[in-house]
Amino acid sequence: MLNHEIDYKLYGEEMQFVEIELDPQESVIAESGSFMMMDADVTMQTIFGDGSQQQQGGLFGKLLSAGKRILTGESLFMTAFTNVGMGKKRVSFAAPYSGKIIPLDLCNLGGKLICQKDAFLCAAKGVAVGIEFQRKLGTGLFGGEGFIMQKLEGDGMAFVHAGGMVVEKTLGVGDILKIDTGCVVAYTQSVDFDIEFVGGVKNTIFGGEGLFFATLRGPGKIWVQSLPISRLADRIIRYGGAGRQREQGGPLGNLGNLLDGDGF
Repeated sequence: MLNHEIDYKLYGEEMQFVEIELDPQESVIAESGSFMMMDADVTMQTIFGDGSQQQQGGLFGKLLSAGKRILTGESLFMTAFTNVGMGKKRVSFAAPYSGKIIPLDLCNLGGKLICQKDAFLCAAKGVAVGIEFQRKLGTGLFGGEGFIMQKLEGDGMAFVHAGGMVVEKTLGVGDILKIDTGCVVAYTQSVDFDIEFVGGVKNTIFGGEGLFFATLRGPGKIWVQSLPISRLADRIIRYGGAGRQREQGGPLGNLGNLLDGDGF
């Protein structure tokens, strides 16, 4: 067992946080900005890179690890929280937006999980947070996450966050599930991930669901979110941004404002 063994408890429904229980000298690593609270005997240490055991090969290894994190859009640094006291201590990490925190035991998932770039929240120290390149050109160009996704490797507990409700699907050999590209949270390494064109002139022009969707072929497990943060942000921008202002300038916009109680 290379990873620290940690216990945990989830709190909340729509705005969750996870409480990690650490034995003496146990550590958990987390993304910058996810920290919520901790007991007095828990110390914080900023780590250059992903905080895995693989970084112990010197400066070059640390630079390589940090460079991978830049490619996934994350900070150069992570934070390690260690119990330096006697007895069990607790540290908590909060979700960045409304949704669910998913606990994942990598030991039972083949030691590797592929997830969207901003999904990782925290993990037992020793879990490697790296990058996964999409091998297929179409998947990279139109997959919603580009060529680069995150991968979590190790045999310990990891926690990822997703928007809205999250459902876990188990696919048998050859089973196929078609999903909106932004709704894919994570999948095990045995799942084949590809992109398929929606097809049909009416679907393409008037469908409103995008030109492509993800096809995932089993065997393996998949986690799907109901509300990607990109979809939520787009709706907020369209409702409260420039598009809303333009709408308010016309007669139809004024009528809509009157009906929804905003007045003219």
